[in-house]
Amino acid sequence: MTLEIANRRNHICPVSLAGSLDNRFRRWLQNPEKILEHYIKKGMTALDMGCGPGFFTIAMAEMVGESGRVIAADVQEGMLQRLKNKIKGTEFENRITLHKCEGEKIKVSEQADFALAFYMVHEVPDKIRFFKEIFGVLKPAGKFLMVEPKLFHVSKKAFENTVNNAMSIGFEVSEGPQIHLSRAVTLEKPGIAQAKIE
Repeated sequence: MTLEIANRRNHICPVSLAGSLDNRFRRWLQNPEKILEHYIKKGMTALDMGCGPGFFTIAMAEMVGESGRVIAADVQEGMLQRLKNKIKGTEFENRITLHKCEGEKIKVSEQADFALAFYMVHEVPDKIRFFKEIFGVLKPAGKFLMVEPKLFHVSKKAFENTVNNAMSIGFEVSEGPQIHLSRAVTLEKPGIAQAKIE
């Protein structure tokens, strides 16, 4: 069995389709700057979980500025290689850290102010473990934007179940941005003061 066939069975977008994840039409439909403008500020550390070829990663790197950092994490070495080639020789090369996840584990040791998972949580077999890892990566009061595809992928009920899984870990929920053909939610890790009260 080839890696590409195995990835399709696990619902992971294969590297051969990376071009469909980063193009002008998608940029018009799902503009990264507009989606992320209320989440990312200069100097932040941001995690792009399931970064693929870097559609959101590069926008995030622009938004965090020279003093910020972006961790681009993916399970597929091929996706990370595409992103590496894209940023080679640019100002973003020093701002973006490429991180290969180990199997189903994220294994990011650095703390982040913000995390993004765009169209990838439905691919995760063990969502509870995934949310626990994201919760651990985020700083107190850190935000996590989860966006899932509506059409043929994630029903309203399935999305609600996923959000409930996140809440069971300790995330607080608020509405996410309106994104075309998507379901979105903002999850927040309680701040230090709030966590002490509870």
